Amino acid sequence: MTVPVFEEYEPALDCPCAGCAQRRHEAAQGLAVRQRGSGGRRALALAAAAGLAWGCGVTAATAAPAHIAGGTAPLGHAGAAGHAALTAAPPVTDGYAEPSPATPQGGSGPVHGKPGGGSADLPKTTRAQIISRAKTWVTAKVPYSMTKFWTDGYRQDCSGYVSMAWHLPKNEWTGSLARYGVKIARADLRPGDILLFHNPADPDKGSHVTIFGGWADASHRTYLAYEQTPPHTRAQVTPMAYWTNSDKYVPYRYKGLADQGAPGAAATASYTYPGASRFGPGAHNRYVTQLGRMLVARGGKRFYTSGPGPSWGEADRRATQAFQRAQGWRGSEADGLPGPDTWHLLVSGRGKDIPPAGKPAAHAAPAAATHTGAAAAPAAPATAGKAPAYPGEEYFGPGRSNVYVERLGKQLVKKGFGRYYTRGPGPAWGEADRRATQAFQRAQGWTGSAADGYPGRETWRRLFA
Repeated sequence: MTVPVFEEYEPALDCPCAGCAQRRHEAAQGLAVRQRGSGGRRALALAAAAGLAWGCGVTAATAAPAHIAGGTAPLGHAGAAGHAALTAAPPVTDGYAEPSPATPQGGSGPVHGKPGGGSADLPKTTRAQIISRAKTWVTAKVPYSMTKFWTDGYRQDCSGYVSMAWHLPKNEWTGSLARYGVKIARADLRPGDILLFHNPADPDKGSHVTIFGGWADASHRTYLAYEQTPPHTRAQVTPMAYWTNSDKYVPYRYKGLADQGAPGAAATASYTYPGASRFGPGAHNRYVTQLGRMLVARGGKRFYTSGPGPSWGEADRRATQAFQRAQGWRGSEADGLPGPDTWHLLVSGRGKDIPPAGKPAAHAAPAAATHTGAAAAPAAPATAGKAPAYPGEEYFGPGRSNVYVERLGKQLVKKGFGRYYTRGPGPAWGEADRRATQAFQRAQGWTGSAADGYPGRETWRRLFA
């Protein structure tokens, strides 16, 4: 009988399999395998020889996790079959991959040698800066990885993404992010806060974290979630609090916020549109102050010689108008009085910033919606054979009325999915739009949440291709 030889192995730097990932993770933390004792070495070597995956209860060759949140996981070397399963690209849908019940979870890792910091010396940041940093990964479509680091030094998983957006001094994981924030109520969520689910009994099962980008509906049942998930970073309207384990997600607010009061204080400003009566000549209330502060954060500081404050003034009107014009709005849609869409863009950190003095607003790309809820026509028609630019998830759903809803409906009719319309299509979103969109998505072979009837970027691209 041949006795197997037990030996430590050196992981390849570019090997994506779980065993090598674990070894690289231990090396990064300065933890040598020999510190575990001979039993740990034997178990690791046997797992490498047998091609088993630890922690999930299945071989990596038969079940690669659909979502991995937070770092490197305690898995063994999966062999060639495991390599294939771990590197296989998921099907392209609107950016949503069904989460797996088993979510391997790991510890924190270094950020290119940056020193770790405690909550006492947190760097200061603002909500607008958090959302702005979050958008950079969405724009870059940073690939999901538990073991790789993006060019900014942060690990390419969900907790590395939050560490980057919060500008933490090192990569954290779902088990440590809470100490950098204060727990709040879901009703108090504001852009830049997070929704965190960490399973302390078994961190490998389902742990995940998202960045709250703003409410997507008046009932607060859905929100814009910025998250790092396979295949890459996305911003998508998501059920409150998440697709799975929804009741277990806890809201936290970053302790180092520079644009609010003492940590843990109740939110004093509303992130639901307060109504047109709150703004204009003679208005004096906290919403005017909130509007002014958001405008200053988006480039409108030059309009204010003092404040912003609670009394409506010409500075508020001019700054609001500059922001509206930066979105490409004109005429009555850029009258300097904030409507629901102006408010939504400001509180969610979306849309174009106010350009510097002397730079025409026309340099900013036109936005799709107007501040009153109706959408302005695009600056230029789509070129033949090329899909028009996707406007964003926020333009579709209950209560939405804009040119993109009508364009969607007409294209669905053109593609043969018009049987749900008894009249129209028109600019006001209705159940016919949702059902027709869902039918188109199912025709692509999508199921579950990938065929929810709400058009994402990939639905839009295929529909207009």
